[in-house]
Amino acid sequence: MDCAVRRRSGRAYGAGLITGWSQSGKRPEFAVVTGASIGALISPYVFLGQRYDEELRSAIVSITSADIFEDRPTRESFLDTWPLKRLIEKRVTPQLVAEVAAEHRRGRRLLVTTTNVDAGRRVIWNMGAIADKGDDKAIKLFRDVLLASSGIPGFFPPVLIDVEANGRVFQEMHLDGTVTAPFFIVPEALLGAGSKTRLPATEVYIVVNSKLVPDFEMPQRDTRAILGRLISVMLKTGLRAELLLMGANAHRLGVPLKVAYVPDSFQFPARGLFDEKYMKALFELGAEQAKKGAAFETIAESVPELRTGTPQ
Repeated sequence: MDCAVRRRSGRAYGAGLITGWSQSGKRPEFAVVTGASIGALISPYVFLGQRYDEELRSAIVSITSADIFEDRPTRESFLDTWPLKRLIEKRVTPQLVAEVAAEHRRGRRLLVTTTNVDAGRRVIWNMGAIADKGDDKAIKLFRDVLLASSGIPGFFPPVLIDVEANGRVFQEMHLDGTVTAPFFIVPEALLGAGSKTRLPATEVYIVVNSKLVPDFEMPQRDTRAILGRLISVMLKTGLRAELLLMGANAHRLGVPLKVAYVPDSFQFPARGLFDEKYMKALFELGAEQAKKGAAFETIAESVPELRTGTPQ
């Protein structure tokens, strides 16, 4: 079906990597976890640590397209994502939100990005601060941000979030966080040539839930297939550019930047959206890489095609 929707199944790779990392005994407790799009949906599990590994595995590997969308157009999208909204409500329980709040009070941070469609800019949500409010309104906002960050433009409807500014109350439209940035490490202003900023961290890990270069694929000649293909290509192009930018700034930021992604050698066939065997193969790939200590490489070493401009 649509490439843009199919890329959501790539999150099985990141879930496998995280659980395999736990099994290796070398998974750190991260001071800051950030997530966008696919990563937003798994970020609370990553943030809360190894005790959520089994829930992460079962939530990812067993998911089907029926859990994500109904193939029915809405006024704003090709597909209706009421099933994903219900799934998030089921998975993101008040207990999970309370645990995120507790870690926030310890000084750790969980950040999720969305794209504000109205303003045309990226928004960074402090999920721990939201969770710390503790009421039903905060839980709803927590869930809405996750739903919005994973919303594919055109395919999934935007999420309307209530805001107040200059004495006015209105609703903003939010969608996929990767439209404005594939991942978040520092604000763009801190990457300028004159910036003297050094990150207060010892290591930074970036998990990419896909390949870095699009596979050759001939979409069907219909609007959804062509748009889906182009969205997928656009997002991977933006991802490579962002990795180049971070690689160029790694020394100045004063911290090693390590990246993991689905290698080009992975050629397991996907027989439809959210194919269970395909998802399991991706999950096991990530888990094996992590257990062997082979998942992460420094940005400059791991993506040589970014330096030459030629896919390898």
